[in-house]
Amino acid sequence: MPLKVYNSYSRQKEIFTAITPGHAGMYVCGPTVSGESHLGHARPYITFDFIYRYLVFKGYKVRYVRNITDAGHFEEEGRVAEDKVTKKALLEKLEPMELVQKYTNLFHWAMLQFNCIEPGIEPTATGHIVEQLNMIEKIIAEGYGYEVNGSVYFDVKKYAATHDYGKLSGRIIDDLLETTRELDGQEEKRDKADFALWKSAAPEHIMRWKSPWGDGYPGWHIECSAMATKYLGARFDIHGGGMDLLFPHHESEIAQSTICNHHSPARYWIHNNMITVNGRKMGKSYNNQIKLTEMFSGNHPLLTQPFDPMTIRFFILQSHYRSPIDFSSEALQASEKAMKRLWEAYEVLKKLAIGNGVPAIDMELDKKIVQLVNELEEFMDDDFSTAKVLANLFELAPIINSIKDGHIPTGAVSTDTLQLLKSSFKIYLEDILGLKSSTANDNSALDGVLQLLIDIRKEAKAKKDYATSDKVRNQLLSLGIALKDEKDGSSTWNFE
Repeated sequence: MPLKVYNSYSRQKEIFTAITPGHAGMYVCGPTVSGESHLGHARPYITFDFIYRYLVFKGYKVRYVRNITDAGHFEEEGRVAEDKVTKKALLEKLEPMELVQKYTNLFHWAMLQFNCIEPGIEPTATGHIVEQLNMIEKIIAEGYGYEVNGSVYFDVKKYAATHDYGKLSGRIIDDLLETTRELDGQEEKRDKADFALWKSAAPEHIMRWKSPWGDGYPGWHIECSAMATKYLGARFDIHGGGMDLLFPHHESEIAQSTICNHHSPARYWIHNNMITVNGRKMGKSYNNQIKLTEMFSGNHPLLTQPFDPMTIRFFILQSHYRSPIDFSSEALQASEKAMKRLWEAYEVLKKLAIGNGVPAIDMELDKKIVQLVNELEEFMDDDFSTAKVLANLFELAPIINSIKDGHIPTGAVSTDTLQLLKSSFKIYLEDILGLKSSTANDNSALDGVLQLLIDIRKEAKAKKDYATSDKVRNQLLSLGIALKDEKDGSSTWNFE
């Protein structure tokens, strides 16, 4: 099957065809490092991590570019314009670049906890001021940019007269002009819908650069257009980000790049949906953010316990990337238990011997396993359906456990099928979904302690010291650990 992706621009699934065969260029909007990332930020970077991994699995050489927004990022849509970096730097009594380095390091650390592969290129907005100035000059030369009092704005109404402004986000230009709020300092625009390419810096503004229009700093949208063009060219395959970036950010990127490069920048626009809390988007304005360090420590009123990064990654993978996820501590607890069950089956599978037992192949069972495994690629080819992939792996887990327990003879599954099962679990769980053993699943030290207690109990039973034997079992059970005596005299344990 060919890979199909949902293109936000056309609002339909399309067969993925790379501009350059065998190569894929992907630009993903990175974090604004004016503060610590929260749970809502984790979703896009985990999403585009497994998309990147799957493209590599499909044989593409991927150039993955994800930027760092370390300048400006003032917002004009729905709130008073503010420079996030400068504002936070003043609050924390740090130099702006000191601040962005602090939060860039923290972001990188969080991505490492989630087992996200680093992008091939991670450009910063402050490192590409020259490219942004060049792009703004081109827009002015084409007649779509205008300067007022040292600031430069993009003429949205003129662009919309001949282009599909609003197609990506579904916004209608006339509605935008009627509903855009009156904000401080916006009277110098020709129309309320126009957005800033460059802002004149007030004397107290810390981050500032020289430009043909005076000292200032770049607008948010021009930063990504300039960096994407520099590293992926005027036309590239995938532009990604969260659904909250559809407007105004990505819509503005399309307008800018179309004027500069004479066509839309990306062939496919891919957007992940939001993480919500009680149906509301997680965000600062709703006062419902949970920082990633709080997720890992459990130190937040909405959390009942700390959560391992792999539990959070698994929680996100259980839903299709275009579906909203409503957060709750209970939902994460369920994900923690589910991942543990699946990972335990995977550990069992790795230890199953291939080729043992009397060949008495159960053809129906063998065929079922092959079908479930073959569907994994079909699901990923259908717009990266990780939820369906996990559903099939869960359906395979009891078969694996039944082989281990002897309820299904090893010889009932052909050698080729068992080998396929082993390799597929590794490829999909680890290589594509990017999961690894969590600290909750890493029970190597606990295994040793429990084995010692199991041996002590076994010796007590052999001596008919049933009081000690029962005491070991009952005390472990009170701690949530259940012992199971096997037919061969050995004992195994599980969390209750």
